[in-house]
Amino acid sequence: MTSSVPRLVIAAPSSGSGKTTVATGLMAAFAARGLAVSPHKVGPDYIDPGYHALASGRVGRNLDAYLCGPELVAPLFLHGARGCDIAVVEGVMGMFDGAAGEGELASTAHVAKLLRAPVVLVVDASSQSRSVAALVHGFASWDPEVRVGGVILNKVASDRHEALLREALESAGVPVFGVLRRVAQVDTPSRHLGLVPVAERRGAAVDAVAAMAEQVRAGCDLDGLVSLARGAGALSCAAWDAAEVLASSPPPPLPVPSPGAAAASTPPGGSALRPTSALEGPRPQTPDGLVVAVAGGPAFTFSYAEHSELLAAAGAEVVPFDPLRDEQLPDGTAGLVIGGGFPEVYAAELSANEPLRKAVSALAETGAPVAAECAGLLYLCRELDGQPMCGVLDASARMEERLTLGYRDAVAVSDSSLAVAGTRMRGHEFHRTVVEPEAGDAAAWGVRVPRRRLEGFVQRGVHASYLHTHWASVPGVARRFVERCRTS
Repeated sequence: MTSSVPRLVIAAPSSGSGKTTVATGLMAAFAARGLAVSPHKVGPDYIDPGYHALASGRVGRNLDAYLCGPELVAPLFLHGARGCDIAVVEGVMGMFDGAAGEGELASTAHVAKLLRAPVVLVVDASSQSRSVAALVHGFASWDPEVRVGGVILNKVASDRHEALLREALESAGVPVFGVLRRVAQVDTPSRHLGLVPVAERRGAAVDAVAAMAEQVRAGCDLDGLVSLARGAGALSCAAWDAAEVLASSPPPPLPVPSPGAAAASTPPGGSALRPTSALEGPRPQTPDGLVVAVAGGPAFTFSYAEHSELLAAAGAEVVPFDPLRDEQLPDGTAGLVIGGGFPEVYAAELSANEPLRKAVSALAETGAPVAAECAGLLYLCRELDGQPMCGVLDASARMEERLTLGYRDAVAVSDSSLAVAGTRMRGHEFHRTVVEPEAGDAAAWGVRVPRRRLEGFVQRGVHASYLHTHWASVPGVARRFVERCRTS
């Protein structure tokens, strides 16, 4: 099976060059032309896809060669791009910057090669003229397998500045597809973990995306970019499909433990490791009305669409709720997923919603499966910055100045509602908070970087951790979670 979805990868020499403005503006400008646009983001970023979704009208999806493995990048891309006329993929950091110490792995260049997609390089030209040619030539020639199809010049000061840049770039042999001036209303506010998510500034975000679209429409050769996108190479793989992935997963070598089963703790790198296939639980019979509640709203904006798709394929009815506003869990809740976000920003409001905090605590007390990542971990603690939280975990959380950021190789050290001990997964940490203690009596994961440690909490049906994981890499976690919802 081959597919030739027209596609572009938007890259840059470094962060701050304007990738998000250009990528989001292109998505909106193409959509305004009547094209069905598939939005994608390289790496684990949760915030940019929200702007992409606003621009395109479709779910923003991540392509992460570290979390999911290089072999899943093209299938996941094709899954998101089904029925679309064109796809725009926003890169991450500088074009060749990937996972630390892993060469090109998970870089924008790596993903562009996996997608056989042409790259458009966004260059911040605010402090250069003729030197831009050397910069672009270097990026275009560094890796012959990466096709830099053109350049968009950003933050250009004047017509004279533009003329100098264009003259210099003629010698580099790379077409200029656009020139953008600095426009104040395109700027989007940031705080301690990056851009403020769309869910927190819906009206202002709509205005910002409209401004990006207008700037790109006025400054870029949209027809030329569509032609470039149509020159992407064919992909000889099938689109990822949640139901097919679950149906083809291997049978379980071990029975699913009961909710109250004792947890086994094995230190990172220990010998008592079971293969990854061990977390493939029994195939569930599709249960009518089996509800898995998924936290959303402004405080919990970090999630991968594939998680809900896998849960649904495993037989669950996925029902979103907003912990800031909803005082009860959805009717019939048998399991709870609380992803990432910014509970530290909304600590007072989350604390004030005492009925929901009590409902979450009561659900956890029954042994029902609860999967909590990062923000979810903080919400389950006794308190966050002195504000009472759900009290499911005997731990407290607080903000701090130090940023914890990076990919992690992890091994499950306790049997849980997500995995059996020994399951290996890759994750990502991104937070400015600290939880004390760092791990419970039964830890969730063992990690080695940036230091060897046990991390997270497993108790009854609760699995709570700082690590963000992508379930498409080990889809059996969703089936195991749903099966535990049925049996708890």
